[in-house]
Amino acid sequence: MIELTLSEIADATGGTLVLAPNDSPETVVPGESQTDSREVQPGQIFFARRGDDTDGHLFAGKAVRAGAALLVVERELGAADLGLEVDTDGAARPVTQLVVADATDALGALAAVAVGRLRERGALTIVGITGSNGKTTTKNLVATMAAKLGPTVASEKSFNNEVGGPITMLRATTETETLVAEMGASAEGEIARLTAMARPHIGVVLTVGLAHAGEFGGIEATFRAKSEMVRSLENDGVAILNRDDPRVAQMAELTGARVLWFGQHPEADVRASDIEPSASGTTFTLHAGDESRSVSFRVLGEHHVMNALAAAAVGLTLGLSLDDVIAELEAATLAAPGRMQVLGGRDGITIVNDAYNASPDSMSAAIRTLAQITKPGGRSVAVLGPMSELGEYTIEEHLRIGLQAVRLRISELVVVGREARDLHISAINEGSWDGESVFFETQDEAFNYLLETLRADDTVLVKSSNAAGLQALGDRLGEAYA
Repeated sequence: MIELTLSEIADATGGTLVLAPNDSPETVVPGESQTDSREVQPGQIFFARRGDDTDGHLFAGKAVRAGAALLVVERELGAADLGLEVDTDGAARPVTQLVVADATDALGALAAVAVGRLRERGALTIVGITGSNGKTTTKNLVATMAAKLGPTVASEKSFNNEVGGPITMLRATTETETLVAEMGASAEGEIARLTAMARPHIGVVLTVGLAHAGEFGGIEATFRAKSEMVRSLENDGVAILNRDDPRVAQMAELTGARVLWFGQHPEADVRASDIEPSASGTTFTLHAGDESRSVSFRVLGEHHVMNALAAAAVGLTLGLSLDDVIAELEAATLAAPGRMQVLGGRDGITIVNDAYNASPDSMSAAIRTLAQITKPGGRSVAVLGPMSELGEYTIEEHLRIGLQAVRLRISELVVVGREARDLHISAINEGSWDGESVFFETQDEAFNYLLETLRADDTVLVKSSNAAGLQALGDRLGEAYA
């Protein structure tokens, strides 16, 4: 983050300073910020926020011992609270504390001030990316493209909420030229909160689907939430929108920014044609303006072509040539760990671990990919767990996925977890299978079954929402068949 004095940080967050003996209000804190004490490095700021499962104040002492320069707390902590003894030579004195009303709000307020100062300098371009699916893949692709132009900061992992967003933003420095911010939400107002911290110059909306629909309260609420991205753009900004998604296309009416379309639609400014999926990725022709190029995109799954198009549109907007954009697309081999990650190999058995997350759209796309890449003579095996946060759509969407698996002639369906049982029931009720759908309540049961039944040249997809934990099952299978 940019260098700020303790006094400036207090002003930004509305907090009250409790100074350590060697500090003053003018002491400069140049460190980044953390909410996880295990991640704290010397000189960083630790925000002791209260989460759903724990209280960061309980770990403030660990942050101090790791070298935190400042604690942002909701109540003043004594040496005993920090597990420290203040001895005569001051060797173990507590650090300065900033007492605020809400540590999470303070984190966002500090990010807004820090990014605002960088934005005022005129050298920072902010790219915001949102959508029901594909945010992390697109963010990773955009980050590699932006890095060709200069120092770039991008969200790590899926840091895209009211905590991960500002932590990413506070990593930007005066040297940073591009900030790539993944912006997620599970309720209306959350994307607006993030764009208020770091107002994008370029805003990307990928899809409006049923991911988190239960928390949003329906698809129309999801539309309103995702449209907060384009509403935040100024008239000299650029809205990069999916022309193939009718709801995303409607967002062109909600922004004064210039609209750049991507998709397969003939009106798209950045367009794909001649799409050919395979087990080694997808080839397609990329059209941008009057230019066309062939692309060999090694990220598995035809659905990732849309993410590639969105990233290409951003890269071109940032100033990259079409050749440089394609070079970065062709260099990519993995969307992200746990996303269409190819493992295994022994006896020709391929494990595709895509269990980092799952919405109805991404689950459907992954099953289509499984059907497309299965080897001749081998079987397609879909190991599927529950999809979370669907609310009133939960039963309907699990039933639909089970039906799709049958109609795509998936050889065997292995359903894991009680919350996904409707998926198994749907496949059985379709009536075209005789024992090809099996159900297990635990991962261990499913793992043991697969070890006994997988055959040479089988292709196995492992897919579920992250909360179900099937990514670990995918990793175990990958190790077993390495």
